[in-house]
Amino acid sequence: MDTWLVAATWVGLALAASLVSVHLGISVAMVEIMMGVLGGNFLGLEITPWANFLAALGAVVLTFLAGAEVDPEVLKTKFKESVSIGFASFFFPFLAAWAYAYYVAGWTMQAAQIAGIALSTTSVAIVYAVMVETRLNETELGRIILAACFITDLGTVVALGILFANYDSWLLIFLVATVLAMGILWKITPSFQKTYGNRVSQIEVKYVLFVLLLLGWLAVKAGSEAVLPAYLIGLALANFFMAEKELLYRIRAAAFAFLTPFYFLKAGLYVSLPAVGTGLGLITILLLVKVAAKFAGVWPLTRFFRYSPRNGMYTTLLMSTGLTFGTISSLYGLSRSLIDQHQYTVLVTVVIASGVIPTIVAQAFFRPQIKPAVQKEKAFRARTHHLKPEIPPGKPNS
Repeated sequence: MDTWLVAATWVGLALAASLVSVHLGISVAMVEIMMGVLGGNFLGLEITPWANFLAALGAVVLTFLAGAEVDPEVLKTKFKESVSIGFASFFFPFLAAWAYAYYVAGWTMQAAQIAGIALSTTSVAIVYAVMVETRLNETELGRIILAACFITDLGTVVALGILFANYDSWLLIFLVATVLAMGILWKITPSFQKTYGNRVSQIEVKYVLFVLLLLGWLAVKAGSEAVLPAYLIGLALANFFMAEKELLYRIRAAAFAFLTPFYFLKAGLYVSLPAVGTGLGLITILLLVKVAAKFAGVWPLTRFFRYSPRNGMYTTLLMSTGLTFGTISSLYGLSRSLIDQHQYTVLVTVVIASGVIPTIVAQAFFRPQIKPAVQKEKAFRARTHHLKPEIPPGKPNS
């Protein structure tokens, strides 16, 4: 098929997904996945090298943005909530899926470990997309959920690294480079922005992309994935982006308009409907195992921290989603012959289903009615000296 026609098909499906999303009130990420299933099974759409790269870059940028939206102040003030919910969200489904795949489904130990890792994740991409669309990223609840997602996927990354990483010089170089980048960027980025920012050539956007691409290359050389350092770099620059919201919006606009649709459409393309039919029983069971384990770990904690039933259910459902790191973990296992093609199809289908079903239920029945925490954000900016508090003359600074 001609490259231009292929490109038009990809963008056309993304456009259709956006229109459906607006009219049905469903997250556009969910509809893009469904459009990907349609394109792969009925339109003969295939993943080309350029589309594959754009999808990978979309995942990297979206993961970076999710890290940049993690409020460091929330991590400090709501440390117990974020860490405990995030850890439980990882640990319970990791053990449950691993045990079921090994002891009941009869998978090999390494295949079962991949299943545990793939189904323990929470989708940063989906949660962040939902947070932005609903403006919950501007609320304390939304920021706690994003912080908990960070802890969950950090557990996934650590588990994948401990169990399967290549312990060689490239891994050491990658780890050192990531740590150094986190330590240096938060210091030099504000000065770089002050000197070169707000120009027509968008120098600061290219600066961010350069860092993400370079660390992504090192991650791949180390046998890891390019999205892994993106989250950490976003977190390191979170304070900076609290003050530079316009820059964050520009990067987000470029990502949502052009890059992330390729990622979500690609996720749908991996779903083969005939293969889903033959493995439907196992897919259903593993989906139930994942969601049940997430509920067993997260829901009691939301009650312990005195969330309202509505907010507790919403938090639990969003923490039950999966996509980015789940598909990455599954593809990691397939490319290294740790799982076979059938197991891969089962895992990816479960991951995508866990991204679609809990999100739709959460948005349809448990979406919180919370106003954006504008005043809290202003107060935070004031405390970090990025923004002077707006105090009327003669009023004390309290």
